[in-house]
Amino acid sequence: MSDFFNQVSRRKFILTAGVSASAVLLKGCLGNPPETGKTGTKSSIEPVANISPEQKPETTTAKLGYIPIIESAPLIIAQEKGFFAKYGMSKVELSKQASWGSARDNVEIGSQGGGIDGGQWQMPMPHLITEGLITKGNKPIPMYVLAQLVTHGNAIAIANKHLGKGISLKLDTAKPLFSQLKSANTPFTAAFTFPHVNQDLWIRYWLAASGIDPDTDVKLLTVPAAQTVANMKTGTMDAFSTGDPWPYRLVNDKIGFMAALTAEIWKNHPEEYFAMRGDWVDQNPKATKALLKGIMEAQQWLDNFDNRKEAAEILATKKYFGLSSPTVLELPYQGKYDMGDGRTINDKSMAAYYWKDEKGSVSYPYQSHDLWFITENVRWGFLSKDYITNGATKAKELIKKVNREDIWKEAAKELGVNAADIPTSTSRGVEEFFDGVKFEPEKPEEYLKSLKIKKASI
Repeated sequence: MSDFFNQVSRRKFILTAGVSASAVLLKGCLGNPPETGKTGTKSSIEPVANISPEQKPETTTAKLGYIPIIESAPLIIAQEKGFFAKYGMSKVELSKQASWGSARDNVEIGSQGGGIDGGQWQMPMPHLITEGLITKGNKPIPMYVLAQLVTHGNAIAIANKHLGKGISLKLDTAKPLFSQLKSANTPFTAAFTFPHVNQDLWIRYWLAASGIDPDTDVKLLTVPAAQTVANMKTGTMDAFSTGDPWPYRLVNDKIGFMAALTAEIWKNHPEEYFAMRGDWVDQNPKATKALLKGIMEAQQWLDNFDNRKEAAEILATKKYFGLSSPTVLELPYQGKYDMGDGRTINDKSMAAYYWKDEKGSVSYPYQSHDLWFITENVRWGFLSKDYITNGATKAKELIKKVNREDIWKEAAKELGVNAADIPTSTSRGVEEFFDGVKFEPEKPEEYLKSLKIKKASI
């Protein structure tokens, strides 16, 4: 299994902008956050002077990696609005990663080796890195999952040449097309941004729910998020799965359409996460909570829809996403999607949420969600079935080691979050998908048995 993971390409490349932010006096509250002047990836904002000795961070420095998709918004907003500095983390550096492979490589070497201390991750990358399954030489690098960054904000985008061929949320009428392409040795080609994690799992679930085997009926490949639109222009692939702004930009540029939002596949689903190297957290527990408080405040700021136009303008800048216009972010941020195939969505409940959604907390990292990601890895043969047999003991042990929801709760209490907004259970309960399948966290084996298309023999 480790050999399979090690086939993923490794590129040692960090793209980091170094423009500094101007210093400001932080007096703002959540409803009226302070401006930080010019935007920058490395903050020079001075921390407030009245941080209690009990909460004063051990270091003011951290280097966080991110990918230019809206999942990274809490990190960027925490930097730009001064929320990191507000809690004493005045020297946070955000490092744009060329790909998820680069992020993995850079967290392996850590910031002391020129890499990163942590940042934004697809799931279950922190668990796979902890197990040494996707690291160089299979060396375990303990990671801690500290918060969920966002729900929704992803889509499955399709090239315009397939318009009108029945490719939508459900693929019943499109199955002959997939068969024809396979028979002609030109299989339907779909891309994701890293194997075995969120965007790979979304496209696999979507295909398999309609009876299309993602391992035998189509061709899957890995493409960095920022290259997806360019690759669709060249005609080298038929579809991709990744986060905004790239799916909507495909529609905006009249290159393709969106078959489905991930919000349609699994409403209020867990998306990407904030995770750090375990040794960094162990050495800097107060700084970890300071980072979390900055991220939580940014998440609350982002969930005020009146702030989303400004958020789109910040994210669109060359330093972060490099978009020609923030429009491709502004409309999806309000739950407004032109799907490009004649269908439109105008529903705020389908927009990205960062702090709370219809099911409660978004930011809190439910262990039951970790278990779903691990179970799907078992489903597709990426992990052995030992992880979820015998009561999923192996999976649960790994989750307890990686998921530090206890630190999230401590940070939330220090931040003054209402007790009602702090979950009391590590499970969000039963989850239901668009095809009617349900995932009961206490019965992952039963979930796998119910799935018709899978590699695991359960």
